Amino acid sequence: MTPLPPVSRARRAALLLVLCAGPTAALTACGEDPDAGTNGVGKLTAAEIETKARAAADGAAAVRLSGTLVSKGGTYKLNMRLKHDGGSGSVTSKDNTFELLRIGDVLYLKADAGFWSRADGKGTEKPSPTDTEAAGKLNDKYVKVPKGDPAYKQFRGFTDMDVLLDGLLGMQGELSKGDHKKVGGVRTIKVKAGEGAGGTLDVSLEGKPYPLQFARAGGAGVLTLGDWDRDFALAAPPKDETVDYGGQLPKSSD
Repeated sequence: MTPLPPVSRARRAALLLVLCAGPTAALTACGEDPDAGTNGVGKLTAAEIETKARAAADGAAAVRLSGTLVSKGGTYKLNMRLKHDGGSGSVTSKDNTFELLRIGDVLYLKADAGFWSRADGKGTEKPSPTDTEAAGKLNDKYVKVPKGDPAYKQFRGFTDMDVLLDGLLGMQGELSKGDHKKVGGVRTIKVKAGEGAGGTLDVSLEGKPYPLQFARAGGAGVLTLGDWDRDFALAAPPKDETVDYGGQLPKSSD
């Protein structure tokens, strides 16, 4: 038998480097632990990781939530800072961008004249001169949304930390573990539902196992979560920038 030619030490080192530059499985095979120096949740089952992430989110006092939400009502871009007694930020839909501010049960909506001048609530009718004049007075004002107005519950939902997290982070299907990744420079472990079709959740491997990114089932949006437990101030807008109808918002029931 003819012996194999000797392989130089340099070539062996190069081959090992190529093998160890592959996926996480290759890293593990090469003796590197992808969970070394982490909070350890990456070693748990997918169901246990999801439970830990839920518990961390439920126990947090504040969060920043941003990204895209697709629902029956349309597609929205969210950029909200939330805590249990209120929240603030912006929501962008196909036709408008508006700001929301909630302090306890008091809710304010700020938008431009175009938002308020839609006569039928959908922008399919040309606003009347009266509508245009009224909308101009509301342009970039904080309009206090009455509790009894049909829009109150809808707009408040965008500022409710518990409602948003419970409603947006739901996973559908059997859970399985995915790859180790990074979200915003933070090491994460991915949990997939229904092989990804039912949603995928990236959970932090550093510090508390907070959810850092969530791709909703059925392509219903991707959300990024950060600034967990970082408090922020909520203050009522100046009186000269506030409008209080005390009854019902213009056109909101149409």
